Amino acid sequence: MTSADDHTTAQAVHDLGSALWFGGAVMGVAGANKAGNDLPAPLDRIRVATSAWRRFAPAQWAGIGAVLVAGSQLTAASSHRIAAQQGYGTVGALKVGFVLAGAVATGYAAYCGRRIASIAEELQASGHPLEVKDISRPAASTPDRLARWQRRQRWTQLLVPGFAAANIVCNAQLVQSYRAGATAKGVLRRVLPG
Repeated sequence: MTSADDHTTAQAVHDLGSALWFGGAVMGVAGANKAGNDLPAPLDRIRVATSAWRRFAPAQWAGIGAVLVAGSQLTAASSHRIAAQQGYGTVGALKVGFVLAGAVATGYAAYCGRRIASIAEELQASGHPLEVKDISRPAASTPDRLARWQRRQRWTQLLVPGFAAANIVCNAQLVQSYRAGATAKGVLRRVLPG
């Protein structure tokens, strides 16, 4: 293998970025959202989760950025496979779609979190009673305006690790297509369709 064929650094950056994005998203849904559950004041539950997500955001976006930058380098280095190996381009396109959709979902979940925090602070300042289970789960008495944003955030946050996982699965399939047998089958299917 020549140095031009060695993409270990780009692959490692991509894989570490994927792990950070996926693992952080799961930790956030399972841990950060519920971090304030033991606090008696509903507003404090929201504040604790908001603070945790805000502090993690730079790392999460660094993971997404690593996936995008390293993924672009790996795609450019594998452009000959897209043309020669059947299925490679399709999986690559799916992977790009999952990464972009996941980045959009990550941004929208963060926006929902900011709206939840803002609305909760407004309600508290106006003396309106506030009750929530956690930042993304309303209680029966949660005002509708706040509950809508909580539901949006919850569903979007559940999509993020799904998109990140789909990215990882597609990447695994692309890496496996480098095996000699997989390469030969892909090329033969391209040359001898049907």
